[in-house]
Amino acid sequence: MVASALAATRKPAGSRHVFFCGLVAGVVYFAGALYWVVQVMAQYGGLSPVVAVVIGALLVAYLALFPGLFAVVVGLAVRRFGVAGVWLAPFVWVASEWARASLGGGFPWALLGSSQASVLPIAQLASVTGVFGLSWLVALVGTAAAAVALSQRTTHRWGAAGVGVLLFAAAAAGALRVAEGSLTRSGEVIRVGLVQGNIDQADKSNPAYRDPILRRYIDLSRQAIGAGAALVIWPEAATPFFFDVDAALAEPVRRLAAESRTPFIIGSDEFERGPTREANRIYNTAVLVGADGRSQGVYRKMRLVPFGEYVPLKRLLFFVGPLVEAVSDFSAGTEPVVLNAGGRRVSVAICYESVYPWIARAFVARGSQLLATITNDAWFGRSSAAFQHFEQGALRAIEEGRYVVRAANTGISGAVDPFGRPIARTGLFETIAITVDVRLLNHRTIYSYLGDVMAWLSVAVTALVVVMGRRTRER
Repeated sequence: MVASALAATRKPAGSRHVFFCGLVAGVVYFAGALYWVVQVMAQYGGLSPVVAVVIGALLVAYLALFPGLFAVVVGLAVRRFGVAGVWLAPFVWVASEWARASLGGGFPWALLGSSQASVLPIAQLASVTGVFGLSWLVALVGTAAAAVALSQRTTHRWGAAGVGVLLFAAAAAGALRVAEGSLTRSGEVIRVGLVQGNIDQADKSNPAYRDPILRRYIDLSRQAIGAGAALVIWPEAATPFFFDVDAALAEPVRRLAAESRTPFIIGSDEFERGPTREANRIYNTAVLVGADGRSQGVYRKMRLVPFGEYVPLKRLLFFVGPLVEAVSDFSAGTEPVVLNAGGRRVSVAICYESVYPWIARAFVARGSQLLATITNDAWFGRSSAAFQHFEQGALRAIEEGRYVVRAANTGISGAVDPFGRPIARTGLFETIAITVDVRLLNHRTIYSYLGDVMAWLSVAVTALVVVMGRRTRER
């Protein structure tokens, strides 16, 4: 996509033409990556297929604006510096991704760097620069190809050769980091039980299935405890009731925790009563049930899913009335709370939060020794979305130098080591409890300390390109 947008700068053209070329590239990319959004809204949002397609198209069109603006800024760089300006494209690309991930609620799904999650030698760069550094490197490769195609000058050929050397060096350093593997030999070992209930989305809201759902989770938890689990984790919104409100329904879970002396992390909705009905709040939460059976901590999801947990721009999108009625209006949490499970400090990203690098970084800064993710990927069906979700979450392990454990309602549940290697994973739509041995780590990576320096550098470079490019046009 980067190379196709850069091609728009080959011939002198107005900004509109360049923007259109970048926009088309963005539409192709995001339509391919997010095709499953239409199915989710039609099946679970109560929308007609036509309206669902319209909403999906609007989402893709919005996201495609960022590659369009990227192409415009690169066009300014080429007008100011000639073909040499193309080499600034990786910075402009990262700036566009940072803007997409940050503006409004942000949407950092399918960042270019996340494509390297399974290319482990290259992915290790994330421990220094984060996912935005990976995006920069991938964009640099596309830039080198574009520079050679746009000009036959020897300098650009040497530049492309230099990119090849840089890529080889990054891969070699990453391979050495994985082979050395010191992070997998330090820290306390803990066996974690991950419960995958495989509850159909339609059954979760049916009162007739409430007791069978709870029994299934209890039985699977007993299996995990019998296999030696010292911590049991349930998926997002696993309980078909408010866990800290419905005491009678929560009692079997508390009793099991107390009898087995095993802490639980439970995904559940939380109801907070306000002074008026309008002031009542519902949170998507992770509740820590201690080894004594009592609630010992709560984390409230901070980043809500647009069109899943709230509907943005309700008045503007007046034609999505059924979706507004189908979507619960959740409130967002405000603190990256780290849960203390018997002296073991565990953080929980809920669903969509696992694609936000700065959320995991905030958890580690507060002392998290283990990154957990709880999610309900039943919405995705058998599309590629569940696999995209798992791969993107795996990058958090590399960025922060932590094990990541993941409990999903219908899959993929599993664990990833600090180098991004999956050490356990389930299939989709399996009813299963697995146990996995992971380590509690305190070491912090360079990225954990420095954060998204690459993103901020890219924003600064892009701002400079825009200023210089506009002055060139004025002259």
